[in-house]
Amino acid sequence: MNIAVLGAGAWGTALAISLAARHRVTLWTRNAEHLAELTSLRVNQRYLPGHSLPDSIHPTTVLSEALEGVELVFIVVPVAGLRATLQQIAGLNQSLPLVLACKGFEVDSANLPCQVVEEVCPDTPCGVLSGPSFAQEVAMGLPTALTLASRDDVFARHMANEIRSQNLRVYSGNDVIGVEVGGALKNVIAIAAGISDGIGFGNNARAALITRGLAEITRLGMALGGCRETFTGLTGIGDLILTCTGNLSRNRQVGMMLAGGRQLAEILPEIGHVTEGVYTVREAYGLGQALQIDMPVTQAVYSILYEKISVRNAIRDMLDREPGVETS
Repeated sequence: MNIAVLGAGAWGTALAISLAARHRVTLWTRNAEHLAELTSLRVNQRYLPGHSLPDSIHPTTVLSEALEGVELVFIVVPVAGLRATLQQIAGLNQSLPLVLACKGFEVDSANLPCQVVEEVCPDTPCGVLSGPSFAQEVAMGLPTALTLASRDDVFARHMANEIRSQNLRVYSGNDVIGVEVGGALKNVIAIAAGISDGIGFGNNARAALITRGLAEITRLGMALGGCRETFTGLTGIGDLILTCTGNLSRNRQVGMMLAGGRQLAEILPEIGHVTEGVYTVREAYGLGQALQIDMPVTQAVYSILYEKISVRNAIRDMLDREPGVETS
């Protein structure tokens, strides 16, 4: 296939490298300076150093060039840039099958990525790709399993088969909402897990956070229309475990730095990549309040990031809650 990958961050580049084993890939970046680096070095030194771009990857900054003659488009821009990217595609009168590989809620609207597509590009065949996957390991060709979900079962199965490789297993499904909610909220819980680890609360506390975090994800996901079973799969508990425990997790790093007394304004530039959990938590907290869903972990992260409550006080407030009966 001819495939366009829109977004040349770490994840977009890793996907492009993986796809290039079987397909011709155009990798689109907005930045001319970044393009010069990709073209001259054949390495994404800015976001994914140490991994060469195969010859079958063609970088460009021209969207019309990226989309010319392609059969499938991966959108791997941050959620904040999704709507603008879709509007650019629509402005070119292009109606191409899309696979969304971005995670989070759109700021202010609290829309999931698939809902943004429905608003901007209605009737466009669309799927979402998610699951436990660090970009570096995918670029290295290490075994990884993902889920591609679409409301069109035939589309999901066909595209899952097309993008798989020897070490990239891609399952298909139809619970788009559940997959996207799991992918969004796991970043919020990972910030909390990083805080817990940074304070030195130990393995017991981290396991409890992951478990109760999964309960929050499931409650909100089902309220938004997701299926319970999705949250016990790759895009639920699988992605949650990876992001809460893996040293490559940027959201976990944010939490650990917060626990060390660092301020968010200095943490984000140091990390240098978009850390979706920082923005997702505002929308998740708002949805929880609007839908009257109990989300204490999300509330604690929100209060630390946006209400300037100290880490210690937020943890105290959460631990002082009445435990009650364990339910999901």
